[in-house]
Amino acid sequence: MLAAAVWLLGFAATGPGASAQQFEKNILTGGPSGTYIQIGRDLASVANACGLEYTIRESAGSLENFLGVRKLPHTQFGIVQSDVLEYLKTFSSEDPDIARAILGVRIALPLYNEEVHILARRDITSLSDLNGRRVAVGVEDSGTFLTASLVLDLAGVQPAARVTINPTASLERLLANEIDAFFYVAGAPTKLFQSAEIDSTKFHLLPIDDPTLTSVYIPTSIPAGTYPFQAEETPVVAVKAVLMTYEYTPKKNAYHRDSCKAVSDLSKLILTNFRQLQEVGHPKWREVNLEDVPPGWEVGSCSSAGLEQDYELQCGALPVQSALPESLESKANAAYRAKICADIGC
Repeated sequence: MLAAAVWLLGFAATGPGASAQQFEKNILTGGPSGTYIQIGRDLASVANACGLEYTIRESAGSLENFLGVRKLPHTQFGIVQSDVLEYLKTFSSEDPDIARAILGVRIALPLYNEEVHILARRDITSLSDLNGRRVAVGVEDSGTFLTASLVLDLAGVQPAARVTINPTASLERLLANEIDAFFYVAGAPTKLFQSAEIDSTKFHLLPIDDPTLTSVYIPTSIPAGTYPFQAEETPVVAVKAVLMTYEYTPKKNAYHRDSCKAVSDLSKLILTNFRQLQEVGHPKWREVNLEDVPPGWEVGSCSSAGLEQDYELQCGALPVQSALPESLESKANAAYRAKICADIGC
């Protein structure tokens, strides 16, 4: 477990810092066919239109992205599931390196909700039925893996085997009767479950309505007909994806200064092009609520700087529309919300 954590934490003991190579701006996303990489490409496209270059990098998913932003040079952004913090605190609470890694992470912007899919055999009707079964939980260090690990532990479920394979391989093994169920955390609808090979008489989406899980995650449902095999609405839980960054200190060195500017620039670009992203970008952009900062996350100061009305970017800025009243939340998050409302309305 935490294979990426061990490697990445050893890669750069001093955290994000200066490098001899030419300065780059990178965004860690996910696999080649997933939603993360499509969202990343949308961001790169908006930046390119403004004459700025952000490189989109594939990855294994949330945990690798989290640690990559925290430790790899020239890696200012990563798209992660918001429960990555809870995962690291739960499974690595006694690891001082992990504890230090958590301290510097920040949110640049909240994104969309990702539904927790569990495709199972028809004779499995509840989470408790996964006890003693063969369950695929995603590739180690992926977002699916960390959420599946938390869900099973929070629900007190003990599978006979937790199989660490990717979603495509999981579906193949389920159809071949080599596993009994598998997790896949992705924004619905996801292409994987459009397969005509999924026989509705043999397989179904497992309902997730455990009170503990609905208190930790976002209760939601996948509407009937979302997938060809799914005739009824299915209650599930969801986890929010976020664009994660690091709390760079511009006065520390040139690398921190340039990285902070990269974060500020992209934050401004997203804000000023938000309507365009919703209209022509990935459909999940239509579900993004820029005010919805998930619990446990703090908005980065570099991101907040990019949202200031007078922040200079060659693409310009939208006119001020309104302001959000003060709240009891942290000053950083309250200021962030006010800036969002001032530019796109609330």
